[in-house]
Amino acid sequence: MLLRKTALVLALATAALLASTATATAAPADPAPTPFAAAAAANPVIVVGGLSGVAVAYEPIAARLRADGYRTFIYQLPGLGLGDIPTSARAFATYVNQVRASTGAATVDLVAHSEGGLVSRYYLKRLGGTAAVGRYVSLGTPQYGTYVANIVAFLGLGTCAGVVACQQMTIGSAFLADLNAGDDTPGAVRYTTIRTLQDELVRPTGNAAVNDGATNVLIQAYCPLRVVGHLGLVLDGTAYTIVRGALVDGPVRPNCLAL
Repeated sequence: MLLRKTALVLALATAALLASTATATAAPADPAPTPFAAAAAANPVIVVGGLSGVAVAYEPIAARLRADGYRTFIYQLPGLGLGDIPTSARAFATYVNQVRASTGAATVDLVAHSEGGLVSRYYLKRLGGTAAVGRYVSLGTPQYGTYVANIVAFLGLGTCAGVVACQQMTIGSAFLADLNAGDDTPGAVRYTTIRTLQDELVRPTGNAAVNDGATNVLIQAYCPLRVVGHLGLVLDGTAYTIVRGALVDGPVRPNCLAL
């Protein structure tokens, strides 16, 4: 029983690190117009939260996007992402359609953190989402699983303390085998993954990359002295410069000194 409680604490610990209060995902409303005509005319951007990631924790990166002129929305995973990832992806599909309807945009761009990247990829690959998305950018997503989930599963005696998403993010899970079968990058979507060597929750960090033509960016390959953790990917200035470049289909030119 103690081991199971310990595993549950590990699985939920990111919620305490991300924010002290939870906020529900509000129905999308078109944000106020911005002075940057080019970005305002671009696709709306949906920031997709991760496991235990409350919406307020993603306000820093959303604020950067809004300051650059993007119509920006935050999607908090149902049940904080503890449940079945395909079920979360189906709910996300509805949200994407709501954003498209409220903005009049034919397509949106996705900036997804951690588990949010898996939810988004399932939506793209298995739910026909490629027609509604122009760009996919993931931040520290365990695309091919993480040993951290395997460890939590071990401590939870194989059940990840009942956290279904944890079970699905273990290396070798049936969910990941299905998601990664065939083309990693379906459709005309432009795929970018961003990862960091100091990611304490995605191990090995190479599992945050995908195949088949994606742009996979390791921050330290460009900025070897930059220290960025898993949660820091949504706060770090250098990581954001990569996101910003991906949203305009630009070359990978991180600003290693960005705040």
